[in-house]
Amino acid sequence: MEKGCDDVTIIHMGKNQVMGIYMYDPDDLIALSALQHIVFCERQCALIHIEQVWSENLQTAEGRILHEKAHSDDEDARGGVRIKYGMPLRSLRLGLVGVADVVEFHRDKTCPGGWRPFPVEYKRGRSKKLDCDRVQLCAQAMCLEEMMGLDVPCGALFYGKTRRREDVILDDTLREETRNAALKVHELILSGKTPGPVYKKRCESCSLIDTCMPKTMGKRRSVKSFMKRMVDDNEETS
Repeated sequence: MEKGCDDVTIIHMGKNQVMGIYMYDPDDLIALSALQHIVFCERQCALIHIEQVWSENLQTAEGRILHEKAHSDDEDARGGVRIKYGMPLRSLRLGLVGVADVVEFHRDKTCPGGWRPFPVEYKRGRSKKLDCDRVQLCAQAMCLEEMMGLDVPCGALFYGKTRRREDVILDDTLREETRNAALKVHELILSGKTPGPVYKKRCESCSLIDTCMPKTMGKRRSVKSFMKRMVDDNEETS
């Protein structure tokens, strides 16, 4: 057993309910980045985290370089803001483990210790309509809250394409979406099953499009479904 940041006893026996809070065993933690993947596409998430498939394209290479730059230093201080690069994160409540690109610590007299963390996640592209990036950022904040025992109400996303920083309010709606995404990832990985392909416009930006083959495989699946319906209809009318 060990004590969490809020003095809630954590029992290391898989996923357990302690004082109404589910806790995951440290051996069952999954990559925090999986939340971004599952919100973007369940099949992509399964290919990466179940089948261990990865393919680099221009977009992923640019993203990797951007992350490497963010992690190039350890600590820094600018204008009264302390900056920690590549900070390890963990949440037994969400069952996640990962690394934050950047965590800024802003002076805050209302915060224990006088500093409040502000996570900043680096992305190569531009802001998206989907919440995939915001969910990943929110998960980082929830990890920090659990680890440090204080509130993290907001963070930011920095997009390399536009060179702009987007502040994100981590409200109850986003937090609930993040919790649901974490649960969904655990269920998906536990099932060991990769969902079938469904082609969408955003597939064109996915580095796994040649492996996934959403257009080709999707058509094959459609034909198979059509043939099954035809057989079922014939059996019903015979």
